[in-house]
Amino acid sequence: MVFSSLIFLYAFLPLNFIFYFLSKNQTYRNWVLIIFSLVFYAWGEPVWVSLLIFSSLIDYFLGLAVEKHRGHWQSKAFLITSITINLSLLGFFKYFDFIIQNINYLLGANLPLHHFGLPIGISFYTFQTISYIVDVYRGEVTAQKSFPKFLLFISLFHQLVAGPIVRYKDIASAINNRVHSRSLFNEGINRFVTGLGKKVVLANTAGEIAEVFLQGDFSTLPVLGAWFGITLFSLQIYFDFSAYSDMAIGLGKIFGFSYKENFNYPYISRSATEFWRRWHISLGSFFRDYLYIPLGGNRKHHLRNLFIVWFLTGLWHGASWNFVLWGLYFGLLIALERKFLCKVLEKLPRWIAHCYLIFAVLISWVFFYYTDLHSIKEFLGVMFAFGSRELINTQLSIYFSNYFLFFLLALLACTPITKVIQKTMHYLTARNTRRAFLYQEALRPSLNFVLLALATILLVGKSYNPFLYFRF
Repeated sequence: MVFSSLIFLYAFLPLNFIFYFLSKNQTYRNWVLIIFSLVFYAWGEPVWVSLLIFSSLIDYFLGLAVEKHRGHWQSKAFLITSITINLSLLGFFKYFDFIIQNINYLLGANLPLHHFGLPIGISFYTFQTISYIVDVYRGEVTAQKSFPKFLLFISLFHQLVAGPIVRYKDIASAINNRVHSRSLFNEGINRFVTGLGKKVVLANTAGEIAEVFLQGDFSTLPVLGAWFGITLFSLQIYFDFSAYSDMAIGLGKIFGFSYKENFNYPYISRSATEFWRRWHISLGSFFRDYLYIPLGGNRKHHLRNLFIVWFLTGLWHGASWNFVLWGLYFGLLIALERKFLCKVLEKLPRWIAHCYLIFAVLISWVFFYYTDLHSIKEFLGVMFAFGSRELINTQLSIYFSNYFLFFLLALLACTPITKVIQKTMHYLTARNTRRAFLYQEALRPSLNFVLLALATILLVGKSYNPFLYFRF
């Protein structure tokens, strides 16, 4: 089940609201969330619920053992056991066939592939359980004594399948004692509907146009057509993933949980370093706190540590060499920026640094989009006009003309202009009760209704409308 589906919007979520808010006891409410979360997860592939529960059971007991023996060698042994089990499960389901394919290629063997289906969200909840165990080991959190409450932390459907990666210490108090209010509920609805609009109106539309240029015949693709296509994909993946985060954060607010922001307008950055402070913030902070710093961080072997992190960041995104190249590409950029490039960029006008970042990111999405190296090579050749290439053709002119207003709207939506509008509305209504009432009780609900109606119209007839990060 996905957030941007009619079954979720008009059946699952309303039922969840009814059962949850009719339950006055916190324990009952937790069980409502657990049951609905397991149903949500099992909707498309029921068998993998058992894997989720198994992983939760293992880490629940190992967390208690780590805390019980803290300060002794047994605590580290239980920590290593937990990490080993979690990474082994992730490796088996996500990377087994990838490893076999490479063994077959290098050794000329013919080992059979198993073609396991990837359990949705395993990359995210694996990192959540690892962060929990490590934080318990470090003494930063107290081990959860109740298994249902721990299962609630792991299985919460708001962020289960595509993040943000939620740390236990950030929601531990909310699991035990949540605060609900009309204002939080309204904020949650506003954020959820905003995310829904970004996904259905912006991301899906950008993706449909991008496919025309990215999935066609490269031999007839003009140079500007290649740049136009990869720009649209960059918009699609940003709106798609940030929309999911918006919807997850909104749902969290509705049910009394506060999830940290996962995106902060990354395309306004002026360096790759800044870009990754703004893009998928929960993943970047996970690798920083649980891998980069323990390896030595900037204190020793910082280049080695940097490339290990970016190799694994790429590999986390998918069992394919194109993702590894994508990760190493950013690792190299950030290493060059630390060495000298950022000093150079600081002396240049801001717009030049921004153009550098946009250029670098667009190139990176080529590695991300195409899974085979031949297609990457061919598409880059088109972008940089290798061989005899047209600059523009009739198809590009028609699409650019027809979708110019959409393209302009999408570019504006990548900037903080929406935040500026919100701050302006807050300023205009803060000291005027009547204006505040009209905005909160009329204007904003009307906007939400329009977005919901538009999303519904666009979703009718679409049986499956997945988020891109579901495959990771």
